[in-house]
Amino acid sequence: MTAPLVALGGNGAASEVSPPARRRRLRQLGKRDRLVLGIMVGIPTLIQLVFIWLPMLASIGLSFAKWDGLTFGNIRPAGLANYNFVFNQTPAFWPAVLHNIAWLAFLAIIGTPLGLLLAVLLDQKIRGSRFYQTIFFLPVMLSVALIGIIWELIYSQDNGLLNYVLGTAGKPGAIDWYGNSDFNLWAALVAATWRHAGYIMILYLAGLKGVDPSIKEAAALDGANGRQAFFRVVFPSMAATNVIIVVITVIESLRAFDIVYVINRGQNGLELLSVFVVQYLVGETQVIGIGAAFAVVLLVISLVPITFYLTRTFSTKER
Repeated sequence: MTAPLVALGGNGAASEVSPPARRRRLRQLGKRDRLVLGIMVGIPTLIQLVFIWLPMLASIGLSFAKWDGLTFGNIRPAGLANYNFVFNQTPAFWPAVLHNIAWLAFLAIIGTPLGLLLAVLLDQKIRGSRFYQTIFFLPVMLSVALIGIIWELIYSQDNGLLNYVLGTAGKPGAIDWYGNSDFNLWAALVAATWRHAGYIMILYLAGLKGVDPSIKEAAALDGANGRQAFFRVVFPSMAATNVIIVVITVIESLRAFDIVYVINRGQNGLELLSVFVVQYLVGETQVIGIGAAFAVVLLVISLVPITFYLTRTFSTKER
């Protein structure tokens, strides 16, 4: 038993002070609470399991098999034959890997910083900020087919806006931006960046709204200018947003498919791994096992930079 505390009252008389009250016990969940909690957790988990994890595991299994995609009874083991075809019998495989790396580098060096720059500028409470946000975010809401048509009007060899600006429209020296394999990858990257920057802008705007204004004021009182306050205080405080941005940039670059498929079905200098996945899974040359092998290779490649960045980020936080 804990002895009661003794204190002197105003007239010198001793008075007992009761021990501190015990912490209230957490209220036990009732049947209704457990049911609601189970539904809220169970349904998203079931959706993730059915539409993400099971297809991923099935793809890994099918990458070691031969299957015509019609009946499950026709599945036959193939060992490493599908991966041998991917690495050794697909001439455009390594160019596609280099194109995906170039796509990732372009978005990481140009697209994502451009979205960050737009977010910082629009966070300054300038007049018409909502209007500018809508303008820059508009490409994200457009369909890929419409984006392809818009940039076709810009890149057209005979009537394109870009060739008109260069003064070569309709002339023999006009550049075929989509048809020339020396330029079409970079033309597609500019179109992809136009869409990617608006998405990154919205995410960083949300992150900037969540930054505590007091840390900006503290940095200003310490004599930091605007650039120093942003890169040394504000940007590091958005660690959670930065993790999301990195993951999105990697995924967007490695699963890039739609724009190049609209341009020329991912051929003539626009070969990408995602194009091979679609080509062998649902395309004209349908071979399920090879398509699954391409998908697994793409999964492994995408996990490498994401895992490296997350590991470094969380280890830095622990230190």
